[in-house]
Amino acid sequence: MASPKHLPQNMQKPIAITMGDPGGIGPEIVLKCFLKSLDNPSCREVMQGAFIVGDLPHLERAKASLGQNSNLLKLKQIKQIEDIYLDDFIKKNLDGSANVPILDVERSETSCSSLAPISTISVQAGRAAARNIFWGAKAALQGKVAALVTAPINKQSLALAGIDFPGHTEMLQFSAAEHLGVSVSQIPVRMMLVSPELRVVLVSIHLSLRAAIEQVTKENILQTLKITHDSLMGVLGRAPRIAVAGLNPHSGEGGLMGKEELEIIAPAINLARTKYGDMNVSGPYAPDTVFMQARTGVYDVVIAMYHDQGLIPIKYLGLDRGVNVTLGLPLVRTSPDHGTAFEIAGQGVADPASMWASIELAGLLVA
Repeated sequence: MASPKHLPQNMQKPIAITMGDPGGIGPEIVLKCFLKSLDNPSCREVMQGAFIVGDLPHLERAKASLGQNSNLLKLKQIKQIEDIYLDDFIKKNLDGSANVPILDVERSETSCSSLAPISTISVQAGRAAARNIFWGAKAALQGKVAALVTAPINKQSLALAGIDFPGHTEMLQFSAAEHLGVSVSQIPVRMMLVSPELRVVLVSIHLSLRAAIEQVTKENILQTLKITHDSLMGVLGRAPRIAVAGLNPHSGEGGLMGKEELEIIAPAINLARTKYGDMNVSGPYAPDTVFMQARTGVYDVVIAMYHDQGLIPIKYLGLDRGVNVTLGLPLVRTSPDHGTAFEIAGQGVADPASMWASIELAGLLVA
């Protein structure tokens, strides 16, 4: 697909944005990103070539929650991706409003026969979220879109709908493996959380703490280091400075507070240095200080041993700025670093900053 003259030169293909769980804040924050682009040329450039993967009924409901700003957005269903290159979606309307392209993967004006309830776990929400995610993954894997940005989903709604995956990451991993005709184990992926001050990559993702500790193995740490190194090499143009956090308090204190650092983590780091000569990795470091050091620029990224060890410092720095990037996939995928926020869904008060950062970063990663 040739790059249309209307789009920024660095945007060869469009970015697909899934609306997320329709009972949460996903549809609202996605629409607010289109609102943000109306009067700011640089913001307008970010959103040009982007479209929403979702359905009109849920998105119209979300638009209504925006109050007086709702009339600035006109939701229009497109039949194919190429339709977003039409002038209708590049230029503002005479009344100052913008047309927002919506691609309903069921290709029907009435595909959503019953709306998912707001702020509630539901089968309808799980089905809608999964349908859009799998479509977006397929489009990205087939090269029809440059990147996939996913709004928050609710894992319990997915489960109610019979979707046997813990979250986005595992769904995308499965889709990639199916597309390539390989087993899921041959598509190792990792979650990287990014804020303006810190990058963190997780050894394990959605597991109980007990199960996550069992995943602290030489093989998993070595694999995490390789995926992180290769992914950030392309972003930074040089070998990233990787710091590895320990598992135990004070990084084990020489074995007094746990031996994983001595028996597993340090040997994995040494093996990485030997196996990959250009890898700049050090540690293990005390988890209570290494993130602060990375924040000051000593390191480019920190490898965290489990989910909360890495996410707490990122989220403490600001939920409004964090972005989740999936490493190891044959596609670019980003998402906000927060959930569906059922407690405020439908009220028009959700902050779109993390979603905006996700769309912006996706554009930079495919530039």
